[in-house]
Amino acid sequence: MNFKNKKVWITGASSGIGEATAYAFAKEGAHLILSARNETELLRVKMGCADAESVEIVKMDIANHDEVFSIAKALIQRIGAIDILVNNAGISQRSLVKDTDFQVDTHIVNVDLLGTIAVTKAVLPSMLAQKSGQIIVISSLMGKFGAPLRSAYAAAKHGLHGFFDTLRAEVFDDNIKVLMVCPGFVQTNISINAITADGSKQGTMDEATGKGLTAETVASKILRGVKSGKEEINVGGREVVGVYLKRFLPRLLSKIVRKAKTV
Repeated sequence: MNFKNKKVWITGASSGIGEATAYAFAKEGAHLILSARNETELLRVKMGCADAESVEIVKMDIANHDEVFSIAKALIQRIGAIDILVNNAGISQRSLVKDTDFQVDTHIVNVDLLGTIAVTKAVLPSMLAQKSGQIIVISSLMGKFGAPLRSAYAAAKHGLHGFFDTLRAEVFDDNIKVLMVCPGFVQTNISINAITADGSKQGTMDEATGKGLTAETVASKILRGVKSGKEEINVGGREVVGVYLKRFLPRLLSKIVRKAKTV
């Protein structure tokens, strides 16, 4: 696939995988629309992109679902159909089920699952109208199996797979592709910004996250996955083995994750 002049909308573009993906698409000549809550950081990313003058900034909080639909409608009316949607915005979690306020569970699901669905449903009609499109969803290995301290996060990511596997089948004949990306440990601020049992941020970098892949490596694999027509890619180090253990040796995986309470 040639990305030159393709309209690419990236959510959660102010840091991490979203930022790295923005730079990667910019190098390919795409017309970028970058969204996140932090406009200052979005401007920083914009200025780091090739052909920065053509990059558009759209401040948006995907937890505000009504706002998502109104922003998307205005954007599409102004620039036309989105060719590629990168659903990257989200938050993670670091707390045990027994300690976690229910409001934290609902917030994570509202952002990671329902927020992603909202953006997709806001963009989908324009893709259907032009009979083409690519939807990229940044899920997680936690969307394939669960682990301690990630209950609501894993639930939301599992939900993404159910929703987007279904969508992929429904829009196949409309020439709309869906790529699920399942990263493991990546060197981003995801663990620093992860919310704890009472909704406050963890504020520290997990050791495994700090030793993970670079966001640039993940971004490169995402673009290769799109170009090769992949439906799902797992990206990470030895933690990717968990996907295969879940399928073939589930009891062994259960034993391993029970010991992973501080990962």
